[in-house]
Amino acid sequence: MEFVGIVVFAVGILVSVALHEFGHMATAKAFGMKVTRYFIGFGPTIFAFKRGETEWGLKAIPAGAFVKIVGMTPQDDDVEPGDERRAMWRYPVWKRTIVMAAGSAAHFILGILILWSLFAFIPLPDAARTAASTPVVDTVLPCVKLDFAVDPKTGQQLSCVDGSDPKSAANLLGLQPGDKITQVNGQAVPTWADMTDKIRAAGGESVTVTYERNGQTITSQPVVIPAAQRLKETVTAKTAKDITQADLERVGQLGITQVALKSTAGPIDAIGLAGRQTKLTFQGTIEGLKQFPEKVPKLWTAITGGERDPETPISVVGASRIGGELFSHGEIAMFIMLLAVLNFFVGLFNLLPLLPLDGGHIAIAWFERVRSFVYSRLKRPDPGRVDYLKLMPITYAVILVFGGFTVLTLAADIVNPITLFK
Repeated sequence: MEFVGIVVFAVGILVSVALHEFGHMATAKAFGMKVTRYFIGFGPTIFAFKRGETEWGLKAIPAGAFVKIVGMTPQDDDVEPGDERRAMWRYPVWKRTIVMAAGSAAHFILGILILWSLFAFIPLPDAARTAASTPVVDTVLPCVKLDFAVDPKTGQQLSCVDGSDPKSAANLLGLQPGDKITQVNGQAVPTWADMTDKIRAAGGESVTVTYERNGQTITSQPVVIPAAQRLKETVTAKTAKDITQADLERVGQLGITQVALKSTAGPIDAIGLAGRQTKLTFQGTIEGLKQFPEKVPKLWTAITGGERDPETPISVVGASRIGGELFSHGEIAMFIMLLAVLNFFVGLFNLLPLLPLDGGHIAIAWFERVRSFVYSRLKRPDPGRVDYLKLMPITYAVILVFGGFTVLTLAADIVNPITLFK
């Protein structure tokens, strides 16, 4: 099943890249620019056909896609006699901006549609319904970590270690998956929220728990509920490394998880949910891009035998492998979410103002426009177009850096991959 998931995820990536290039092509054609080629894949051609002035085709190596727009820069020599006016660089800057940004726009639109489909049609854990439902044990935690701590290597919250940390109260009680808890200290707890409130308030105290198992009602012997450091309920979501002592309180922990109820939002409510999730994903992606430089040493550590930080960047291979892992474990919602996140990341990354990325071409186009405006105000001759040939050393340097980073992430994903399920 994991192999199937890897293939499905890889196909999803290929489709998104093909749509990226289609976005460039569609907008270029709409403005009258000449588009001569649109191919999915690289290498030897499997098949091709021509419609109008554009050749469409499929190549043997499914590692991306490409589109050929005539005259992207003044230095391009692909403009045939009679097509001079249709060269891309001759068009107004706003049209060229739309064409170059259309690839990223395709990723954003696809990402939003994926999220909308996820919320509209895939049953997801419903916190409100779960809190209002009868408390039924899903899993029993073997132990409990009394003090909140963060692993300095990974930045993740440390979990308890069975045998080193105290046993959980649920473990001591012998609770099992499927048990339905009905009372705490003889007081009815009809919902998960009711039970949680009583357990949190009983930290350090001895309580009895009444539960139903296989039609029998069982009342436990008194057991002390460990008082552990946990996030205050008033604290909004934070990454583990950003949590301070002021965000924590000591509350009782029984050591179980609830059977989560799931529901779909429906097509209408999914619009708002997709919008909010898109905003959060954009914020997270931008923050992740800012942290790229500090992740390089951690990738090298992972390659040379150290522990892999789960927050380090991954390659397409790594993303596909994680997608396959999620698929094989039935985590379809997370599988779909990962594909959406990947689209947002690629879309934003391509807008970075660096050649040869789309954002680099956009930045140069607007630099030319602003420079021409300034020179006209100074009553000086228009300096004309930027000579891309003079920028080639910078372009090669960017390619070298990105290429090296790609090799680094690929090596880490092969030698020391991130694993979600152990």
